[in-house]
Amino acid sequence: MTPTVPPSLARRLGLGDAVFIGLGSMIGAGIFAAFTPAAQAAGSGLLIGLGVAAIVAFCNATSSAQLAATYPASGGTYVYGRKQLGPWWGFIAGWSFIIGKTASCAAMALTFAAYAAPPGWQKPVAVIAVLALAAVNYRGVTRTATLTRVIVVVVLLTLALVVAAGWSSGLPVLNAWESGNLSGDLVAHGWYGILQSAGLLFFAFAGYARIATMGEEVRNPERTIPRAITLALGIAVVVYAVIAIIVLGTLGATAVAGSSAPLADTVTASGWLWAVPVVRFGAAAASLGALLALIAGIGRTTLAMSREGDLPRWLGVIHPRFAVPHHAEVALAVVVSVLVLTVDLRGAIAFSSFGVLLYYTVANASAFTQRAAQRRYPRMLAVLGVAGCLTLVITLPLAGIVVGIAVVLVGVVYRLVLLSVRHGQ
Repeated sequence: MTPTVPPSLARRLGLGDAVFIGLGSMIGAGIFAAFTPAAQAAGSGLLIGLGVAAIVAFCNATSSAQLAATYPASGGTYVYGRKQLGPWWGFIAGWSFIIGKTASCAAMALTFAAYAAPPGWQKPVAVIAVLALAAVNYRGVTRTATLTRVIVVVVLLTLALVVAAGWSSGLPVLNAWESGNLSGDLVAHGWYGILQSAGLLFFAFAGYARIATMGEEVRNPERTIPRAITLALGIAVVVYAVIAIIVLGTLGATAVAGSSAPLADTVTASGWLWAVPVVRFGAAAASLGALLALIAGIGRTTLAMSREGDLPRWLGVIHPRFAVPHHAEVALAVVVSVLVLTVDLRGAIAFSSFGVLLYYTVANASAFTQRAAQRRYPRMLAVLGVAGCLTLVITLPLAGIVVGIAVVLVGVVYRLVLLSVRHGQ
């Protein structure tokens, strides 16, 4: 006998859970993965890029919070785009989110393995991490939230250690800036490089609205979701800024650009060799936290799209006991495992940023069309958010843009064929 499928997910998450899920999505993604490609693009100008990325993220966050308060259902901007702009806009947002965040999962798994596994074993270890965390998500959202809290605390303690080590070194590069041409160093790679670094660093902020995709599982969502989004983003911006200054001030932009583990190298350069294994452990934990939250968010967007028939209905089945979209999460684990075995880290970050920036373009456009009674923030923030997202998209590395456009077109063709088949029946 086939078990009855519950019509909706269970509301089990409070404000603290929501904030920790947002932090777990952001801190793991940005701190340990995005500084190196950003330094390659902009050198010390990544500090300006970080500010630009934070401004665009703030605009996106306000739009997402405003929309989530109106539509507290699983799916995030996929739902908002359908409601405010129409089915095609919703599909583009949902498809962009799924492909972009699936690439993010691969990037986080590879980052974890880079810190935790010896050479030659990194990709197998990354696959094991994906499968293990998918199993945690499969058991229910409260287990996801609990493990995320533990991981975030471990990561914040690790980052405090990095700050202490870097500060003890006297920040020699930062002191050299102060006695030299600081403004010249910041713009030495030009504004194109700075904007490209902002697009890559946006990858670091893109987890702030993860809880919006899980709106069906949050208690008192109209109040909880907007507060959680803004709180998580504010904390992450402060953490990123402090770490960026410490790392650049200790190593310099050239060393950061050439490092596969800039935070561990910061501790080494400060003479705290005993702390290097601790930092590596914290980096591995951060990557796992981001991966855990990503799997949960992608599963909920897949659920929403399958409910509307934009993805196979099979993916929308909810487990009768654990109340999670378990078919979607199993399928995601398989796809991410394949990506881990076939992609490189920087390519995954650029491609992820492309998909997520398109996703938030639709979010801002949706927020712009909301009625005055639904609006919590000035309309101009949504306009600035659209402009910012599109600007960062066109400054991403060319390979990421080309692959991103190709995969979006695959989704468009898929939906056109699907609609044609339905109309022919």
